[in-house]
Amino acid sequence: MPLPASPSLPAVRPARASETRRAPLPDVDERLVMPETRYEIIDGKATYVPPADEAHGTRHSKISAILEAYAADSYDVASDMLTRTSAKGDMAPDASVFPAARDPETGGRQLDELVFEVVSTERLSSAAKKARALAARGVRRIFAIDVERRRALSWSRETNAWEILPVDGKIEDRALALPLPLRALCEAAKADDAVAQALLGKKNPVIEDAVRKSKSEGKREGKREGEKLGLLAGKLDALFAVLHARKIDIPKKTEKRIRAETSAATVDAWIRRVGICASIEDLLGD
Repeated sequence: MPLPASPSLPAVRPARASETRRAPLPDVDERLVMPETRYEIIDGKATYVPPADEAHGTRHSKISAILEAYAADSYDVASDMLTRTSAKGDMAPDASVFPAARDPETGGRQLDELVFEVVSTERLSSAAKKARALAARGVRRIFAIDVERRRALSWSRETNAWEILPVDGKIEDRALALPLPLRALCEAAKADDAVAQALLGKKNPVIEDAVRKSKSEGKREGKREGEKLGLLAGKLDALFAVLHARKIDIPKKTEKRIRAETSAATVDAWIRRVGICASIEDLLGD
């Protein structure tokens, strides 16, 4: 008896290439939230970002100033600038460094390459959510500055967690003109020094001009001071010549004292008395 025919299966249509590709990410400057408000979108949820307290606000300000000084010529720096991370994400890092050139494909701005978040120890876990989203979007390096413990951390894609950086270390990156000291990011007292060092290292024209003027003035002042010292030394030589000619005894200690005199008025007074003094004590008025 013949076996019944097997029911035919519906033909399977091969998946189109467009269906296997991931949906394209939104442009980094396409918004989910209204700019200039205190909201971010994290994992599809609107999150209110409260104003910063003193510790956060002052550190935020210092970091932005440092980054402005250290950014390479082809990069720009922003504070609290929204970055679209995904279809459900739109968030604003405390500070970021991104290419100054426009995106050749979209005409908008390019994605941040370095991102910095100012956090308290308690907020590290919530900052991790932002770090994951930013890393998934393609931000190359993400840092957190813990204001309470004065430490810097870096987001690791390998461990999917924060890693503590050595406080005496430096950030070296193509987006920075010079290696950036981590201590300057963590300690307010070092921030101004770091900015000054960066401006000197980048040969900032205003700083360069100030240095040139300072050197020039220093040379002029040095020349004037040298002329004064030379004249004073000549007067002292004349003073000793007269003392020796008059055979007035000069102890070594007293000679050193006279040679160390820097007041032109005092030396002039000695010269006026050298012809009539009876002793070295009489000359010096001791």
